[in-house]
Amino acid sequence: MRRNGMNAYLAVSSGSRNEPIMSVIKYFGNGVDHEDNGDRVGPIVLVGKGLTFDSGGISIKPSSGMEQMKFDMCGAAAVYGIIRCVAELDLPIHLIGVLACCENMPDGMSYRPGDIVKTMSGKTVEIINTDAEGRLVLCDVLTYVKRFKPELVIDIATLTGSCVVALGDVYTGMMTNDQSLVSSFMNSSERSMDKIWQLPLGDDLKKYIRSDCADISNSNNLSGGGAISAGYFLRSFVEYSWVHLDIAGTAWKNNKSDGATGRPVSLLSQFILDKLGRSPE
Repeated sequence: MRRNGMNAYLAVSSGSRNEPIMSVIKYFGNGVDHEDNGDRVGPIVLVGKGLTFDSGGISIKPSSGMEQMKFDMCGAAAVYGIIRCVAELDLPIHLIGVLACCENMPDGMSYRPGDIVKTMSGKTVEIINTDAEGRLVLCDVLTYVKRFKPELVIDIATLTGSCVVALGDVYTGMMTNDQSLVSSFMNSSERSMDKIWQLPLGDDLKKYIRSDCADISNSNNLSGGGAISAGYFLRSFVEYSWVHLDIAGTAWKNNKSDGATGRPVSLLSQFILDKLGRSPE
């Protein structure tokens, strides 16, 4: 990751004794060509946020409820679950899963508010809030996966509390740079009963990530728009068809006895089945 210039991802993990690990899982179904001959359709790439624990770093979270931050790796867990599902169904598809894992901790080596980091893309980011860490991990991974020449990239992340405020624990927030994908996702959502709701990502959102000393900032001091500003931040790093799923409200239940929900494994497994024209048996 350091050789690739993934400095934003590495900055998040800089305060932890546990090294960051980015796991890449490649699935080739029967009949899928393993060789890139230049004319076949690229893979669907799934990127999962895997913060194994998120203290907030220097911008530390309130102690109340912090124990639930072990669930901040639910995006990566969902990616693994979807690939397991696809493999067990032996589906004829090319799928790549990236589990973007690290830990966000406060330490003398931690990245700080006011720091500027250079991402893998070359864009610089002003750090306003070290608890807006998921987008820093994901932005480097979204740049990294360009090498796979993807047909579609879907990132899954427990990204923002603002999405919970907007959609509660019922709907996963969906944002995309490709409106042609929306109807397919909505249909798969209805069939799987794994509910999503589209949020906007227009260019008028630039003000939410404006910086005076870097290309963009990782947060803002505005009173609202936290979910869509995070989505717009990620959009700044994609050059392909892309869907962002914010599962902050739907990945787990606050009740200790309930735990993780497994969403959106059902949604994306159904999306892949629908894409292949299959029905689950």
